[in-house]
Amino acid sequence: MDLRQLSTLIAIADHGSFSSAARALYTVQSNVSSHISKLERELGTVLIDRQTGRVTEEGRKVLIRARRIMHELDDIRSDLESSESDVSGDVRIGVIGTIARWSIPPTLRRLSEVYPNVHTVVTEGSTSALLPNVVSGLLNAAILHLPIDEPDLVVEPIFDEALLLLAPTDHHLSNRDEISIEDLDGEPLLLPPLGAALRRILERSTAEQGVTLRSQSEIDSVRLLSALAIDGHGATIVPATAVGETDLTGARLITVTGLPRRRVAWVRRQRPNPSPATRAVRDAVLTSIETRIHEDRGLYPVTDNG
Repeated sequence: MDLRQLSTLIAIADHGSFSSAARALYTVQSNVSSHISKLERELGTVLIDRQTGRVTEEGRKVLIRARRIMHELDDIRSDLESSESDVSGDVRIGVIGTIARWSIPPTLRRLSEVYPNVHTVVTEGSTSALLPNVVSGLLNAAILHLPIDEPDLVVEPIFDEALLLLAPTDHHLSNRDEISIEDLDGEPLLLPPLGAALRRILERSTAEQGVTLRSQSEIDSVRLLSALAIDGHGATIVPATAVGETDLTGARLITVTGLPRRRVAWVRRQRPNPSPATRAVRDAVLTSIETRIHEDRGLYPVTDNG
């Protein structure tokens, strides 16, 4: 097994065919076929379905590790080539959607000013979707919601955010600045679907208080929940970051006592140690977020009992 074979497998997975992979690798298709065949013989399994050009189930297992190996090589090069005053390299980070839209633009601006040779690849998604890619090494780090129960990860809390009621201005609760969780008992709400992380938090918190949530509709997108509430389709409960830069004309944010805060953290693997480029991105992210914590409603610095 050698790096050319692993690079070839990755290229086929990324580009969808032997011929496209050959073009991406600046080689001929016969070389691509030869590398894959040798790798398959060595591993004793079929990695690519020749009929479809798709990676097989066994091939996907190898692909995950192949990507990890290539990323580790990138990190080695970055560590050796970079100094703290001349940081360079690729950094792959994940960001939950509600935070990405206001944290990433200032992060990229700061990187371009201070670390112009750092190339950042950003993936947006939910915590449940991004976490496996941090564990596998496909992402160098991610900004995620806690709790996270992965012993091989380093979790660095960044801030806490409140869960707020977002209600159209014609809603009967919209004339109040604060309500209690008991006021939501039987109240029709736009909610995330059962099983979603936010829904689990809401169900657990309301059950502890003897409150029953009533689902008016279920929407698998926090930002869409916010948009529907603002457009007058009903009230919903969203994390504060979901409405950080949203025009709330037509709706009001209401504090709900009894609902917990959600903690947001910078998460990475314990090994290998983060490269200078990854540390630069982390510092840029934390700098951009620190400013917003003091500007936006419902965001709080991390405290020991937060």
